Amino acid sequence: MISRPELSTLARVRSSVTSLGPSERKVAAVILTQPDDVMEWSTAEVAQAAATSTATVIRACQSLGFRGFQHLRLELARSSSSRFRAHDAATGDPANDDSGADDTVARTFADAVEAVRLAEENVETAGLESAAAALRTARRVVLVGNGFSGPPLQDFAMRLSVVGRAAEAPVDALAQQFAAHSLREGDLCFALSYSGANVQTLRACTAAADQGATVSLVTSYARSPIARISDIVITTGPAGASHDVDPFLARLGHTVVLHALHSALALQAPASDVSGMRHVVFDALTEE
Repeated sequence: MISRPELSTLARVRSSVTSLGPSERKVAAVILTQPDDVMEWSTAEVAQAAATSTATVIRACQSLGFRGFQHLRLELARSSSSRFRAHDAATGDPANDDSGADDTVARTFADAVEAVRLAEENVETAGLESAAAALRTARRVVLVGNGFSGPPLQDFAMRLSVVGRAAEAPVDALAQQFAAHSLREGDLCFALSYSGANVQTLRACTAAADQGATVSLVTSYARSPIARISDIVITTGPAGASHDVDPFLARLGHTVVLHALHSALALQAPASDVSGMRHVVFDALTEE
């Protein structure tokens, strides 16, 4: 018997199960154990299989990052084609063998597109607008992120300076603690954390909140320790397998969010500020 491949849609469901309530977890269990049946079932049939209500089925689908039950069915159907390709490769069918470097590249790009689409479905415009306003009006901005979240924030700090918004982005975790403790009301602590549970980032955000500063967070999980103490939370949803050392696909959504915030600030940046930065880049490229 051929083992089932790791399908992206099922991976999305599996990675979000822990954030669901008891009744919604029953729905997720049915999706994970009977995906082929769920593709053909109605909402009522899924509810019966999960021993719950149709309203819970719809709510569970939305909590898992889908627009609703029909969206889930569509994504399961799309994933089924991947399963058939994997079957052909395992049985050695040369006409349908998608193995090799070309197939790996194609799957990688397809997964990346899905990750960005997942972020688009999860990110709320109101959250982006609130975060952009906080970045624009804060007296002082400190960016906080550790591990794989550090480099994107360093890049974000540089891009903020291009539109005239100075921001501090300490690399060292201890330096982040010092900076967070010195924030006051009217200041902003802007954090990036995939899990929303990084200990060092949590400590910095907690310190900032205790000092009366606004805390804004970009994360994949809305239900997380850092999210609970944040004033503004932008959630992109999980993407890729939850056990990855670096969930890179989920970070694509984070990168797009940071770019969207930069773009929002750029719309109101004085033309003279942006023009001046272009001269800086030009001078750096033309120096001998």
